[in-house]
Amino acid sequence: MTLVYFIVGLVFLVVGAELLVRGASRLAAALGISPLIIGLTVVAFGTSAPELAVSVKAALDGQAGIAVGNVVGSNIFNVLFILGISALIIPLVVSKQLIKFDVPLMIFLSVSVLLFALDGQFSRTEGIIWLSGLFAYVAFLIYTSRRDSRKAAEAIDPEVADLLGDPSEKQAWAKNICFIVIGLVLLVLGSRWLVDTAVIFAKYLGVSEVVIGLTIVAAGTSLPEVVTSIIAAIRGERDIAVGNVVGSNIFNIMAVLGIASIVAPTGIPVEASTVRFDIPVMIGVALACLPIFFTGQAISRSEGSLFLAYYIAYTVYLVLVATSNPSLDTFSKLMLYGALPLTALGLIVLSLRQWRSAKV
Repeated sequence: MTLVYFIVGLVFLVVGAELLVRGASRLAAALGISPLIIGLTVVAFGTSAPELAVSVKAALDGQAGIAVGNVVGSNIFNVLFILGISALIIPLVVSKQLIKFDVPLMIFLSVSVLLFALDGQFSRTEGIIWLSGLFAYVAFLIYTSRRDSRKAAEAIDPEVADLLGDPSEKQAWAKNICFIVIGLVLLVLGSRWLVDTAVIFAKYLGVSEVVIGLTIVAAGTSLPEVVTSIIAAIRGERDIAVGNVVGSNIFNIMAVLGIASIVAPTGIPVEASTVRFDIPVMIGVALACLPIFFTGQAISRSEGSLFLAYYIAYTVYLVLVATSNPSLDTFSKLMLYGALPLTALGLIVLSLRQWRSAKV
């Protein structure tokens, strides 16, 4: 029976992502809104539903570590793993809007998480600030997209336009909205069943609960984003693939942490280790997006490989810490004094080359 749930969960994820991407891209055409905006809003917010459910429930139950760790861990996973694997499938073109506005906003919000956490907790007031910012962000996206509706119409894939037909037909609108709703439901159910069965398999194989929590469960709430971005990349909806990740990270902070902080009876306590390590890693990952996105306005396969390599390294570090492995000190020094400086130097060189070629 467990195997059946695992297979059904996997099928739900794939089918749900396909329906969500198909419905979202067609709805974008019907509304005169670019696929990027749909990716940043409808798709991103929808695929972040598991994070919202988990963090709010954890906040109400007094499980602060889960409420905060879920958001921070998901944001790291979204960029390093999802963008990495999507770029390996097909190099992802990055919209200028993402470079100029959305990625800087993601960086700013990541920094705000650190600043708000310095006193050891996220208060209800800070939650209200984040949630209010979300409403302003969505309103700004809709306003700018409708203002540039002519450009958005030109950006729509011809295949999508042909499939859409007359956008004024009520039947087409209802069908697209049904695709989105059914897709989201299948994604949430599929991710839940897949995670639950994977945990059972891991325990059967003798993997410790600590490792399970740091790997399977942490990545589990991001499974909808994984499958949605991969399907979007395969279908050629690259704006949705990238916008889904950036939008999900923005939503995770402003909505998930915001709502969780508001409903928590006395705010959400933040562990010192999270402030010292995990949140700075989240900020570093967000900062890494800017030069990588800037170089050629694309995420190449080599850059996708780099993202994936760092996610593997981050996961290895978490496992070494959790198991108090004696190799932790050597691994930390290798990353701190070797891999990270070389990567930073490489990104600086690439950015300077791009800046000089743009001037010429």
